[in-house]
Amino acid sequence: MQQQLSKANTALLILFLVLVWGINWPLSKFALAYMPPVLFSGVRTLLGGILLLMFALPRYKKLNLGRTWPVYVISAIVNIILYYGLQSIGLNYLPSGLFSAIVFLQPVLVGLFSWMWLGESMNGMKVTGLLLGFAGVGIISTGAGGLSGHISVPGVLLALGSALSWALGTVYVKRKSGSVDPIWLVTLQLLIGGVLMTATGSGLESWGDVHWNAAFIGSLLFISIFVIAMGWLVFYKLMDSGEAGKMASYTFLIPVVAILAGTLFLHEPLTLTLVAGLACILVSIYFVNRKPSKRPIKAVG
Repeated sequence: MQQQLSKANTALLILFLVLVWGINWPLSKFALAYMPPVLFSGVRTLLGGILLLMFALPRYKKLNLGRTWPVYVISAIVNIILYYGLQSIGLNYLPSGLFSAIVFLQPVLVGLFSWMWLGESMNGMKVTGLLLGFAGVGIISTGAGGLSGHISVPGVLLALGSALSWALGTVYVKRKSGSVDPIWLVTLQLLIGGVLMTATGSGLESWGDVHWNAAFIGSLLFISIFVIAMGWLVFYKLMDSGEAGKMASYTFLIPVVAILAGTLFLHEPLTLTLVAGLACILVSIYFVNRKPSKRPIKAVG
């Protein structure tokens, strides 16, 4: 059942999510210097799942695993294994700010998929906003040469794959939200994804390549607690409180934080191309969330 939030609570949750998920990108790129990518994806996700398990266990009566296990498995595959796996590998090919900007094509895809499969409204202003979102991501992507000397095709493809898997997972969870407990959903998708990625990383990579130190451990714990565990809970809470397309549009702001953080802490360049792309993204958020003056178009079926 959809649970409405007050405007103040919605704004605070969006602010929290934008900040922690924005910081996540340069922080993850920093952590990848100390741990191989697949192992890093698995360990940070598994730690987040174990943390949430302490809160989920008292709600064991709401688990209904025999009936709902397919939802947990599918959610783990698209939202965790593909999303984080492709993300961690792709960050080795592109600057964190640029990679996050491409991944946050996700709100555009969520808007489209929500209209197609959830029956959410579509109107001229929203279409314009979605096109501007595409344009913003495209402008930023074409500026890759100014950042790294060349466009990394594998990096762009991995970022697009990460965006697609997350968008599909968001719409799927929105559609199934009434049949599963939200705490158990986040917990089990993290545990399933974390175990599988940690096992895969253990087979493909070496634990001997992990360099344990205070800075890396602190980054890993911050990501596991705030970005993974709390971040997913807040994200699904926001999705459940309103239209998926509109709520997802605010995540366009996350690349802004990621790029600024990457510029400040990783000394990644801030170019005019990036600024122009981000300007399109900000305008797109306004258009997607602006109330239409004309009757909206409803998806067929």
